[in-house]
Amino acid sequence: MTPESGETDGLYTMAVAARLTGMHPQTLRKYERAGLITPARQSGNQRLYSEADVQRLRRIRYLVEVRGVNIAGLELTLGMSDRLDELASDATLAELQEAIEQVGDMSREP
Repeated sequence: MTPESGETDGLYTMAVAARLTGMHPQTLRKYERAGLITPARQSGNQRLYSEADVQRLRRIRYLVEVRGVNIAGLELTLGMSDRLDELASDATLAELQEAIEQVGDMSREP
């Protein structure tokens, strides 16, 4: 991996990512189908997980196993986390409140 390639480059196969996260490969597929994780794809359509993907999967495992969060809860929790991560550290209070409202609106959609 070159320094400029960044965190989005695939580093681990599904089997390795499953072992690193303590999850079954079928669970990784389930989270991908739910849109919670998007691994890179190799030319042969093999999934490749970055270090950021593995960290996200570990967060998902914590939320599910320790906090008892279901898939719908994961979508909201990770959606809010992702939205807040997008904001710069110097975000205004109004920007933070808007981000929270946007995620809150997701929970009210049918």
